Formats: sequence, structure tokens, C-alpha cells
Amino acid sequence: METSLFFFSQLNMCEPKEKTFFKLIYGSGKEETSKEAKIRAKEKRNRLSLLVQKPGFHEDTLSSRSGQLAKETRISPEEAVIWGESFDKLLSHKDGLETFTRFLKTEFSEENIEFWIACEDFKKSKDPQQIIHKAKAIYEKFIQNDAPQEVNLDFHTKEIITRSITQPTLHSFDAAQSRVYQLMEQDSYTRFLKSDIYLDLIEGRPQRPTNLRRRSRSFTYDEFQDVKSDVAIWL
Repeated sequence: METSLFFFSQLNMCEPKEKTFFKLIYGSGKEETSKEAKIRAKEKRNRLSLLVQKPGFHEDTLSSRSGQLAKETRISPEEAVIWGESFDKLLSHKDGLETFTRFLKTEFSEENIEFWIACEDFKKSKDPQQIIHKAKAIYEKFIQNDAPQEVNLDFHTKEIITRSITQPTLHSFDAAQSRVYQLMEQDSYTRFLKSDIYLDLIEGRPQRPTNLRRRSRSFTYDEFQDVKSDVAIWL
């Protein structure tokens, strides 16, 4: 009996390295069917949309979440100033990426940065089976219609990914990642630089509770197709 317990304990210690990736994609709860997950996510978004419009929503319901955003950081003003030089420098810095993610959560648009992070991790995959499994996970969470955290992509880009998802390569999501990068750079990043979260950092003030705001109108890639962006972060 003791030998059996020892054996299973050793198995638990030998979890695959990609477990962290799939926790990011699927979470740690019980598995749900694809259809159930879509329905649950859609209902959650609808309830949240209605709730946000209530007058006392920000002051009462989200007080605990806002309090978390007031957590003290050790980021120096000098470091924060560098983030304002370019979107590339913001994402290249660990604390910058974390701070920007916290900002997106106040706008309920964190799916964009989570997709970008998942793509960065995906491109580091080496094992063929790992590439297939991770590509499928990203597609189901961020790309397919009514995905739990569907990102805003043009039809052509989504169609290319859908057709190639059965035989993915490390470059399968490059176009989609580039478009999401540009949307964040032209939309969210601009507001981030004007937000209390960022201004408090560059002025050395303690982080204050941040009111969560309604998400602005979702922009599409087509609205920025004439804007040239240096997506050097993947070079």
C-alpha cells in the first residue's frame, strides 16, 4: 500500500511543462463541453453588460476589485516613464505588462493581452503534439465564433486560422496577434498613458483605487489599416 502511494505521489510531481499554459487557457475548474462553455460565457457577458449600466455599480459591487488595484508597487517613476516611449517597451518590461493588464481589466478587455501572451508562449513550443494541442486551446478560447474570450478580428484573418487549425504551425496566429497588437497600441495604450494607474506611477504617488469603466466601443482592425505600426516586439 505504501509503495502504491509513493508511486502516485511521484506521478503528481512529474506534471508536463505545458500545464501552466493550459491553466491560462482553460482555468483550473472542472471541464465543460465546448457548447456549455460558450453558453455560460455568453450569459456572463450579457449579465455583466446590464450590471455595468446600473448607477451604483462602480461604487458598491466592484469595491473589492477596485481595492486590489490600489496595491502598492515597487515600480520607480523612471521605469514607468520608459513605458510611455512606446508600446513595445511597455510590453517588453515585466512590470509594464502586468500594469497594462491590470488597466485592461478595469475596461473588461483583458482578453486582448491574454491572447497576445498566449501567442508568445505558443511560439516557443517545440514538440509537434504540443503545437497542435496549444493551437487548439488558443483557437477555442479566443478565435472561434462565440469563444469565451473572443478577440476582435476581421473575417479574413479568422477564416485563414479556421482553415489551418487542424495542421497548425508556429506562425498560425502571427497575423491575428499582429492585429490585436495594433488594436491595443492605437486604442487601449493611448488611454493607459492618460489613466490614473499610469500617471500615479510616473509621479511617484501611491496607487489609488481605480473606478472600473464601461468598455468603449470595440474597434476593428479595418479602422486602423492605414496606420503603420512597428511591431518589433516579435523580432
